[in-house]
Amino acid sequence: MKIVVLVKEVPDTYGDRTLDLETGLAQRDAGDRVLDEIGERALEAALSHADATADVEVVLLSMAPEAATTSLRRGLAMGARSAVQVVDEGLIGADLGLTAQVLAAALERIGFDLAITGNLSTDGTGGVLPAMIAELLDVPAATALTAVRIGDGEVAGIRASDTGTVEVAAALPAVISVTEALPDARMANFKGIMAAKKKPFETLSLDDLGIDPLDPEWSRSIMIAVSEKPPREAGVKIVDEGDAGQKLADFLIENRLA
Repeated sequence: MKIVVLVKEVPDTYGDRTLDLETGLAQRDAGDRVLDEIGERALEAALSHADATADVEVVLLSMAPEAATTSLRRGLAMGARSAVQVVDEGLIGADLGLTAQVLAAALERIGFDLAITGNLSTDGTGGVLPAMIAELLDVPAATALTAVRIGDGEVAGIRASDTGTVEVAAALPAVISVTEALPDARMANFKGIMAAKKKPFETLSLDDLGIDPLDPEWSRSIMIAVSEKPPREAGVKIVDEGDAGQKLADFLIENRLA
């Protein structure tokens, strides 16, 4: 079985996030880039299955700038067998449609029985890529899983909602996405870090995948403007002079909060 885990390098959530007002892209300092935690949880699900099952190959896949290689090596150090990175200048500022198209084409090229992703990245927070990729590949999608069970020819899991839980299952090949309810990822040890330096690492371009990012046959989102969020204004201060209750009621009514 070949399990491909889609991972993404994102700005560290502990740091400040700012946009370049010329490009609209997030500014990412070298020391502020990490593998998205939800992608690490997806990788842990794949590695746990590989630990318990013979003949399971875990492959990392990412569409990212060349500088993200270091982050992908971290995934190899955790236990993935190989990695594939799609790097191309034509992907700068790629929208969800182009991203899904590229990742689906890469999955077809790699070959897979199961593709695992996080349900929601911490930078873009689109939350739709797993379903878009499955649609392009014409395979089942089981999304937002809080538990995963990988079997012979099938993947199953539990999806939680506000009113209960539902168990879903799909025949392989399939695409699934997982939530933060899955276990934390394992730590890479020294042996894994050293081994990661020798593991296969393939870099692909748009030409390798046969994709034209400007192809008019595909719908694209185009950014037309970007601006800084306005500074937060001071709130209304009510001083109690015996009529604070009335002032508060008037404020709530005026702002349609009551």
